[in-house]
Amino acid sequence: MIAILEARRAGLLSRAHWLNNLLAGVIVGVVALPLAMAFAIASGAKPEQGLYTAIVAGGLTSLFGGSRVQIGGPTGAFIVILAGITGKYGIGGLQIATLMAGIMLLLMGLTKLGGVIKYIPDPVIVGFTSGIGVIIFVGQWKDFFGLSPAAGAEHFHEKFWELAQAFPTLHVETTLLGGLTLAVLLISGRILKRIPAPLVAMLIGTCVQWQFQWDGVATIGSAFGGIPQKLPQFQLPTMSVSEAIQLIGPAFTIALLGAIESLLSAVVADSMAGTKHDSNQELIGQGIANICSPLFGGFASTGAIARTATNVRNGANSPLAGIVHTLTLIGIVMLLAPYASLIPLSALAAILFVVAYNMSELHRFGHMLRTAPKPDVAVLLITFLLTVFGDLVIAVNIGVMLAALLFMKRMSEAVGIEQQTHDAVVEELDDADFTLPANTVVFAMEGPFFFGAAARLESALEVIHGHTEILVLRLEKVPFIDATGLQALWDLLDNCKRHKTRLILCGARPNVFEKMRRAGLVGQVGKPNVVDRIQQIAMDMIKK
Repeated sequence: MIAILEARRAGLLSRAHWLNNLLAGVIVGVVALPLAMAFAIASGAKPEQGLYTAIVAGGLTSLFGGSRVQIGGPTGAFIVILAGITGKYGIGGLQIATLMAGIMLLLMGLTKLGGVIKYIPDPVIVGFTSGIGVIIFVGQWKDFFGLSPAAGAEHFHEKFWELAQAFPTLHVETTLLGGLTLAVLLISGRILKRIPAPLVAMLIGTCVQWQFQWDGVATIGSAFGGIPQKLPQFQLPTMSVSEAIQLIGPAFTIALLGAIESLLSAVVADSMAGTKHDSNQELIGQGIANICSPLFGGFASTGAIARTATNVRNGANSPLAGIVHTLTLIGIVMLLAPYASLIPLSALAAILFVVAYNMSELHRFGHMLRTAPKPDVAVLLITFLLTVFGDLVIAVNIGVMLAALLFMKRMSEAVGIEQQTHDAVVEELDDADFTLPANTVVFAMEGPFFFGAAARLESALEVIHGHTEILVLRLEKVPFIDATGLQALWDLLDNCKRHKTRLILCGARPNVFEKMRRAGLVGQVGKPNVVDRIQQIAMDMIKK
């Protein structure tokens, strides 16, 4: 379901809806202006590349995505990853990794993996987003305070120590300007409800610097030479096979985080607008956006939660608003680019301080620490610490792996394997005439029979002794069985043969029975010993 086609069928592209979407798109475009530049600078790119990303990727996300009101572009979640890639491989390497990530996202959508991404648990998501927030916050100290740290630190703790040692070099005017911008950013959002706070803060900070012309205050003009007054141009990045191989890991991280961020943003949009997005189409749209963005000077893009929420709050109900957002940015670049050279970097750093705070979700992090089960808290803290002090790729992979292992442990504990007495079976069947043959032991299994539960079956059946003539394993409440579960049944069958015990498998569901049949178990156990109901055992004994 391509959102713009679905919106057209629903009549949302008619003139009656133009005004709301036009106003929402203009507002979101204005909001995106300072954020796109700030995210680009923090990622090691030029400010205009952030704008190009918002223009190209934002437009394509609206055209080909699976959410009616999703706004795409550079986001704070990517800063840590992109800055690391840029520092190691240069901006060319970042663009190649983005293109590869776009292909991965496209394949994820085409192979219907959109639903799978939703199953990454909250402790992992909160852990690494909080970690990213901390890294962004500390990373902006240099521009906010005008520090001159020694270059070359690679790890977070080294950068933190370098910045802490550089505080004696603090530039007073830069710090005052950053503080003023931060104060305006926090206050204006409460007073001027309809005007984007980041824009107000950036304009005031820029006007103050333009008025006083303080020496030593870094601006976009002094750091980057300003922003070109032109549209992005097509340029095919060069890539060797060896570079592509080296960038597979970073590209996968961009794709994974981009998928998570985009689908989370789409879910937020659904809850606010009462819509329902198509996860797979959204990944396809994000894939197309990330393939095309580096071809026009941009870099990685994803669904932006804050801008999407702003879009919905201002009345957007179709992808038309996202297209207007793109056209607004094009107009700003073509008309106002020369004035961007006056924007102080400390003002953009102040904006990123607020972005980092919002990303860190301190209230959610603290609530999870206080109320979540201890294993989940451990996953949360491990993911957070690995994100901050290690590597985001490792953090996400280990976080997901630990969460998966924790889930399997809980699932295995939820599997019930218990021995049933004759009286318990009679009471369950509500049949006073039912009688089991002598020397018969009955076990009932409840829950998925997978590799995590196989050892529990073996442990439970250690009570089998040589005098047991018949062992009944009831499978009515087993929803599925995997290869390890089948192997456990083979081992049980071998054990029964050694003890000359007849094994009867009772009540297997059709899907479980089919897997046992295909594995050859039904043939080895013998069809008379695979029954639908436990009553058949007594009836067979009577016939004999």
